[in-house]
Formats: sequence, C-alpha cells, structure tokens
Amino acid sequence: MDFDISRLLGDWEYQPGQVVVRRFTGRDGRDKIQLRVDLGLLQMNADGRPDGKRPYGKVSLLEHYKARLAKHRQTHGQSEEGFKLGPEDCAKLQLEALQYHHRYICLLQLEDYASVIRDAERNLAVFEFVSKYAQAEEMVWALRQFQPQLLMVLTRARGAQALDAENYPLAIQHAEQGLEKIRAFFGEVGNTEGAEQSGEVQSLENWLDELRAKRPLTQRERLERALQEAVQREDYERAARVRDALRKLEPSE
Repeated sequence: MDFDISRLLGDWEYQPGQVVVRRFTGRDGRDKIQLRVDLGLLQMNADGRPDGKRPYGKVSLLEHYKARLAKHRQTHGQSEEGFKLGPEDCAKLQLEALQYHHRYICLLQLEDYASVIRDAERNLAVFEFVSKYAQAEEMVWALRQFQPQLLMVLTRARGAQALDAENYPLAIQHAEQGLEKIRAFFGEVGNTEGAEQSGEVQSLENWLDELRAKRPLTQRERLERALQEAVQREDYERAARVRDALRKLEPSE
C-alpha cells in the first residue's frame, strides 16, 4: 500500500487565505468533500457525520445524548432533573461540532446552501443542548464563544439561497435578522460593546449595504423616481401621468 500523498497534493495547490475545496464521489459511492490545507488535506463525507462514524449506533453524538436524555425522562417521570453533561461529554460534543464546522465552511464555498443550513442549524442545536445541560458554565462558553461566527455563516447561507431565487427582500430580511441575533448574543453574555467590534457584525453590515444597493426597484419606487425626475425637468404633463399610475398601484406594489 502506498501511503505517500505527495502526487495528490502536487496536483492540487494550496492557496493561502482561500477555502480550496472540491466535491467528488468516493469508492463507496458516497459524496465526499476534500479541503486543501497547508500540510495536506481533510476529507469528509458530504452527508451524515463528516467522519462517517456512527457513535453508539447513532448518526451523531448529539443524537446519542438526546437518546440518553429521553431515557432519563422515562425513568424519572418525564423529569429532566439530574441529567447533566460532564466535561468529557462536552469535549466530545465540541470535537464533533468542529467536524460539522469544517464541512459547512466547505459547503458554503461550494454554494450548497441547503446543506450549509442543515449543518449550521445542527451545530446551533448542539450549543443549545450544552447550554441547557452542562455541569459548569465554562463548558458552555467553550462552545458558545463561536456562536457569532456560526450565526454569520447561517445568515449568509439563508441570504444566498434567497438570492438564488432572485428574492432580494427576503435576502435583506435574513441579513437584518442575522445581525439582530448576533447583537442579542453579545447582549446576553453582557458584552454589548463587543457587538459593534465584532468581525461578524461588520461583515454582515457590509453585505447588507451591498444587498440594499443591488436590490431591484419595485414598481412603486420606479414610478416615484420617474415622478421626481419629471418634476425636476418641469415636465408636468408626464408628472401627472406618473401620479395617476401611482394612484392605481396596489399598496403592496
């Protein structure tokens, strides 16, 4: 068996500062994703758990711990009291979340927005699960410190999906909601000033400005602009026609 991957790496150059990624079908017939890094590459499955494992027979460790919680409820009269995640449990969930993080970054580059949303929402569920059941707050923060970045990726994927459908208003709505959620996170952790210094907030604000600038004008906006131009040119006959057209528009147009 030849363990040397030098030829493979030589045919696929690493590019600093860029997400260099490709998707292909593996020998097992499953879609794979490869991420080129400086000293080699990472390979992951495109679906299921990225490393292809099924811990405790479940699709992921998160599902395993959810099953443990369900069993705890059954044996304690549907009460969650006493169910806790210890340091080792949280560390395992964090390592698994990192696998999904690598994959949704790759999927974002591949413009597979539905899969980005799937993986990002899954990791958000991990953060919420650990926040609720971890024994100590420091275990929670080890994960939640990455929540702004996760929310930014999720927002970009949802917005890009809307743009693919040429729905600029929905894309703008997703960007605004994403910014609101990130700011709410900083407020929740008692760092409201940190929100405006956040790279995630700045990135989404810039993107929101771009979306608003590129958004096609509605029919009402086009007529209002035409009216303003007609008045400036003192073309009152045209201005009157434009006003009539504006009056005939439905409120939503």
